[in-house]
Amino acid sequence: MARRSFSDLLALISRLRGEGGCPWDRAQTHESLRPYMLEEAYEAIAAIDAREPDALADELGDLLLQVLLHSQIAAEAGEFTIDDVIDNLAAKLIRRHPHVFGDAPNDLPAIRKNWENIKASEAGHRDHPLPPLLAARKLVAKGVDPERASYPSPELAAGGEIIAAIKAAWDAGFDPEIALRKALSHLNGER
Repeated sequence: MARRSFSDLLALISRLRGEGGCPWDRAQTHESLRPYMLEEAYEAIAAIDAREPDALADELGDLLLQVLLHSQIAAEAGEFTIDDVIDNLAAKLIRRHPHVFGDAPNDLPAIRKNWENIKASEAGHRDHPLPPLLAARKLVAKGVDPERASYPSPELAAGGEIIAAIKAAWDAGFDPEIALRKALSHLNGER
């Protein structure tokens, strides 16, 4: 079987969205595709957790489909193209890795500090609302200690205990969301 190229894939997406293409694909918008972006990301994570390389390759293709569909929709509206996505990503990778593409220090503490400083200084960078578990993990990864905070109400104290558990998982080398998902799966299997 002949392997397809990236440009072949772009042509397929264009045809699906074009005149005489698929009615479902033609009807999609950025907003209507939002749930699929998240769903495909979770399915890719499940394939990673299952250590199934074939499933992961399939799920990464589904994630790539989301990127290509959004890029095609944007191109049709004159907003941006897949080439803009690629150019922006390449520029960001180079800009955020001065320890590789420049002369910045190459030790992990300096890399982390530079990464945060560069990210904060980027034009157009803004904090996006994250799911609370991810936001808490990012906060404790920056060194915030929830056990040193004061909590003026029992509800805030309960939240602080959850953040402390997230910190304990992160400090132990576990991604809290993945650990929680695995624990839920384990508990569901014990019923």
